[in-house]
Amino acid sequence: MRLLGHGTQDSQLVTVDSSGLLYQNNMADQTNIQSSASKSIRPFKSSEEYLYAMKEDLAEWLNTLYELDLTADAFAEGLETGCALCRHANNVNRAAHDFRLEYPEAARIMTLPAKDVAFQSRNVIPGSFLARDNVSNFIGWCRSELRVKDVLMFETNDLVERCNEKNFVLCLLEVARRGAKFGMLAPMLIQLEEEIEEEIRDQQALQQEECRRMKAAAAAAAAAAAAAAAAEEQQQQQEVVVVVVEEEESREQVEDSRSVIQENSRSPEEQIQPETFIWPQKRVLCDMRNLDELVSVLHRQKGY
Repeated sequence: MRLLGHGTQDSQLVTVDSSGLLYQNNMADQTNIQSSASKSIRPFKSSEEYLYAMKEDLAEWLNTLYELDLTADAFAEGLETGCALCRHANNVNRAAHDFRLEYPEAARIMTLPAKDVAFQSRNVIPGSFLARDNVSNFIGWCRSELRVKDVLMFETNDLVERCNEKNFVLCLLEVARRGAKFGMLAPMLIQLEEEIEEEIRDQQALQQEECRRMKAAAAAAAAAAAAAAAAEEQQQQQEVVVVVVEEEESREQVEDSRSVIQENSRSPEEQIQPETFIWPQKRVLCDMRNLDELVSVLHRQKGY
């Protein structure tokens, strides 16, 4: 948070946050503006009452800035020469110049006025050519430098001849709103608008944070559920393997039991006896040439 002051003769305290949004608080004569704002924000029965409240707020604002003596009843009469309007336009230019030097990054995305307004400030009679020229120059500055939308603009006769005082008031409020972005003091209506917008931004930020928190919690829950499902699937696979191994072991045990039972159920004759060892016979090779001699010997022994 940073502090700066510029744009008017009265001392101002302007706070600037990191996003470049400006919030201003005048140190001098805030009581009158706040009392005017308290009247402006109450419910009104008609648009005329609301227009009167806006003129009352703008009169207090301009009186604080330029030590004027404006009132809501004679608001247009006090500004019809255009001198105070052109003076304020040039002060907005200086505030925009200081803002550009102080915050170049934020200034790149904003419409900053730069061209000063030429006007006559001496011996200007209301309704005269000089007065109309001053008002016309202010209107041209609003269009070309601030780029105020046409629906918020007014014509010279709207102020000088009171043809449409409402358009003039709305345009002046828009000029005050633009100047507040550069650090200038704003009417209480504009300050209340900024407070409401800040509250809305805070609520939106809280909602976005809550949404992100809910999404993060949902993502964490989904990840935990996926991890639990994977662990459960792995456990089921391990259980299946254990069951298969147990079934194989049980099957082998059953086969072994069957073999033992079948072996025990056989009769002694059916049981496999060990084979008797048979000594191998030794073969002797005889000489067939002496066979006749052996036969003769046997015959002689027997007396043939």
